[in-house]
Amino acid sequence: MDKIKIGILRETTKSDDRRVPLTPRQCFELQQEYPNVEVYVQPCAIRCYEDHDYKAFGIHLLEDISWCDILLGIKEVAVDKLIEGKTYLFFSHTMKKQERNRKLLKAMIDKKVRMVDYECLTDEERNRVIGFGRYAGIIGAYNGILGYGQKYDLFDIKRAFECRDHKEMEAELARVKLTNIKICLTGGGRVANGATETLGMLKIRKVTPYEFLNCSYREPVYVQLHSKDYNRPKDGSGWDSDEFYTHPEEYDSMFYPYTKVTDLLITCHYWHPQAPALFTKEDMRKPDFRVSVIADVTCDIDGSVPSTLRASTIEEPFYGYNPVTEQLDEPFIKDTITVMAVDNLPCELPRDASEDFGKSLVERVFPALLGNNDPTAMIDRATITQNGKLTDRFNYLGDWVNA
Repeated sequence: MDKIKIGILRETTKSDDRRVPLTPRQCFELQQEYPNVEVYVQPCAIRCYEDHDYKAFGIHLLEDISWCDILLGIKEVAVDKLIEGKTYLFFSHTMKKQERNRKLLKAMIDKKVRMVDYECLTDEERNRVIGFGRYAGIIGAYNGILGYGQKYDLFDIKRAFECRDHKEMEAELARVKLTNIKICLTGGGRVANGATETLGMLKIRKVTPYEFLNCSYREPVYVQLHSKDYNRPKDGSGWDSDEFYTHPEEYDSMFYPYTKVTDLLITCHYWHPQAPALFTKEDMRKPDFRVSVIADVTCDIDGSVPSTLRASTIEEPFYGYNPVTEQLDEPFIKDTITVMAVDNLPCELPRDASEDFGKSLVERVFPALLGNNDPTAMIDRATITQNGKLTDRFNYLGDWVNA
């Protein structure tokens, strides 16, 4: 039986990204589980797992991975680094017609690349099977708590990236003392579940939407809102999940009442460009708009959160939004809303995030990718380009990529 050669790529577009698709131990275990698989790793000086870590598990380092069959990365591969005819797995960020990656998509078509996008790997119920969402939520909620503490000078804890791992970050949370604030969390997927882990570490009580809107507390509380809790059909009919996700433009946001009672907003919901924003810039100028800190984990620029005018960075995670001028300002002054909008949150705990991601890759993706056992066509559904053209599911990108 011919060997299947898997190459782990050195990141080329975001050279400071320290995450890996597979840890050294996972590479070793993959080869044990699939004797017909060989794993090779391109050398890299900045990975959270160093070259010698892979060598310790008997994984070969190889600069030229052009002879590998399947190439694994994290972020987009630079256009000039694409190898013709190969199968790639990475986050291409093209399915929403992201302008910055139009040339990348065109190059993948021209070079007959088979592009399997992590973001598109789903089960039959459209649930994603892999991603860094859990750690985006864990760290996003942590940063939200950190930002609230800094704004009101309540406590001083380490930044997430200053912690060696999740365990040390959890120890930092043990030093947090919150007042009786109300925290609103949106979303119900991996990202939101990660955020609830962080809030759970703080032992913050969870309440219902009705209780959140109508009751006062002597302790910090949080509510978790799903799409049905704050979106309503324009025609007054009842909630229909399939209809909302198919035609989000037919819905209005009913989120504003929550802004009157929320101190810290943590947004972890998936947002479609045709869906309504949570609230408007005009809403943010109203006297009863209470939200003072927003941890926008979703980080859709000019998206569901109007104050997210740009992404922030791990080094400078916070900026201020002045609702009167609608401009950016200092993050922690009285008249601004503090915004956290880091778009690569899992990079703050790269070892933990990589371990979690690789586990899903080995358990949920590789059986379909390597074992010729893909009864639900998961790999086909996630394949954007193949044989020099867009696949049927992604034909809608055709006019855009050739524009």
